[in-house]
Amino acid sequence: MTVRLLFATPIYEAALGAAPGFEDFRSELEAACRMLADEDQAGRAWSRANGYGGYTSYASLDDLPRRATVFADLKRMLDRHAASFAKALAFDLGGRRLKLDSLWVNILKPGAAHSGHIHPHSVISGTAYVAMPPGASGLRLEDPRLPLMMAAPTRLPDAPEETRPFVYLNPEPGTVLMWESWLRHEAPANRAKADRISISFNYGWR
Repeated sequence: MTVRLLFATPIYEAALGAAPGFEDFRSELEAACRMLADEDQAGRAWSRANGYGGYTSYASLDDLPRRATVFADLKRMLDRHAASFAKALAFDLGGRRLKLDSLWVNILKPGAAHSGHIHPHSVISGTAYVAMPPGASGLRLEDPRLPLMMAAPTRLPDAPEETRPFVYLNPEPGTVLMWESWLRHEAPANRAKADRISISFNYGWR
């Protein structure tokens, strides 16, 4: 008997922390994120109006790599990882390339969450984790076939990861995760006593 695993949902994971001087870079990123949260009145207003428990620059700032050198440095790192992921996915880009369309800061206060969602109009999405205090929520990924499983039984508690309807990832500071943008994901409630800080991004096919 043979059981074949088809229609995989690849998740790309890389660690920035192996680079020399990473902790200084991470500290600079965190300081830049907090500076934006202090200065971006439009972003704070959007976060309050939309029930975001903390701060996000998602709807207010679209020029982070031009705004601070540390974000430009991060973009260069992410570009390399996005190219590697596209190659692993066997994308035929037809002479075009994946281009960073958006980059935004997320600061989740204790108890706050970011509910399940996808990123329409993008090809690859992901998050770089900047500050993950003890108890901070990671990332929950949802099997994209879940809405079609009307009559399926639940899975055993020790089911292999590739068969579970939800998979939880617990990244460390410096971790970069990427996935195809149609994959539904969320940040569960932050159970830490301090802010959870991350930087999310989208790549389009240009």
